[in-house]
Amino acid sequence: MCYNISIPSKAEIESYFIIPPHVESWEDGYHTMNAFNFEPVPVMTADKKETVQTFDWGLIPAWCKDAQQANELKKVTLNAKSETVFEKPSFRNSISGKRCLIFIKGFYEWKEIQKKKYPYYIHLKEQSVFTMGGIYDSWLNTNTGKTVHSCSIITTEANPLMAEIHNTKKRMPLIFDKTQADHWLKSDLSKEEITELMQPFDENKMEAYTISKLISSRTENANVAAVKNKFMYAELSPGLF
Repeated sequence: MCYNISIPSKAEIESYFIIPPHVESWEDGYHTMNAFNFEPVPVMTADKKETVQTFDWGLIPAWCKDAQQANELKKVTLNAKSETVFEKPSFRNSISGKRCLIFIKGFYEWKEIQKKKYPYYIHLKEQSVFTMGGIYDSWLNTNTGKTVHSCSIITTEANPLMAEIHNTKKRMPLIFDKTQADHWLKSDLSKEEITELMQPFDENKMEAYTISKLISSRTENANVAAVKNKFMYAELSPGLF
């Protein structure tokens, strides 16, 4: 699954485009963001391509009845599996017409070896900023009168690189190159066309390396540039990772 990501700054998001859009309420990036903090992430939707908006991570479907249900739902909608996204009640209304792009610099995953977990940072070789495929919805909190815009990251089966790293679940986020990203936002895609886009990304365009366990520290601030520094573990054999 995908629960820890690195978010670009406003300037870095703007650098992704030939003609930069308006980046809404976003200045600094995050070296690491944990999904279970339910913070806003930068997204672009088909109906507002001129703006990079901020949506809460953890999708709350429009049919949600109250705040209590919303708080429960967002815990289980941080990710949406590509294989079941058309079936699950929380996602099926969004996948057809409410798809979005989520801007990131990289993401973190853990490899399990002999019941010990080792963190990795994964990013693209030739793009400092890239997009993941997501879905979104808008829910009106009738108690406050506030509309909450929220999203979920689509995940797919792992490519060989990610299957080696995320060796327990063997999943990875839906990653796009720029051409695929443009297609994802097209409003007239059929179910078959959407499904065709939800494929594992080419491992040859990705890079991964081990990092220190600062990423999961409970006492130190992990949201620092050093969290992405390479770190070699003596008990791991040198090589690809």
